[in-house]
Amino acid sequence: MDLIKKTMYMGVGLAYMTKEKVEEISQELIKKGELSATEGKEFIDDLTKKSEEARKGLEAKVDSLVKSSLARMKIATSDDIAALEKRIEKLES
Repeated sequence: MDLIKKTMYMGVGLAYMTKEKVEEISQELIKKGELSATEGKEFIDDLTKKSEEARKGLEAKVDSLVKSSLARMKIATSDDIAALEKRIEKLES
């Protein structure tokens, strides 16, 4: 369970890592000699891409969880309300 939590926290962190933060990390690694300038550029591109993918994945999971929670709680959605409004309009006319 602890591993799942750590993985999730890491995913959330990656999902919201800004390009500026990625560049900052890259510059630190270049200064320390752990990356060349070319590797730094590749690192930035790769981490930025992964960050965007993680953000989209996280948003999709949260959206899915919210929808399933609302369905279990039997709370009307805006689509449900719109459908009822149409039915009422039809009945009143």
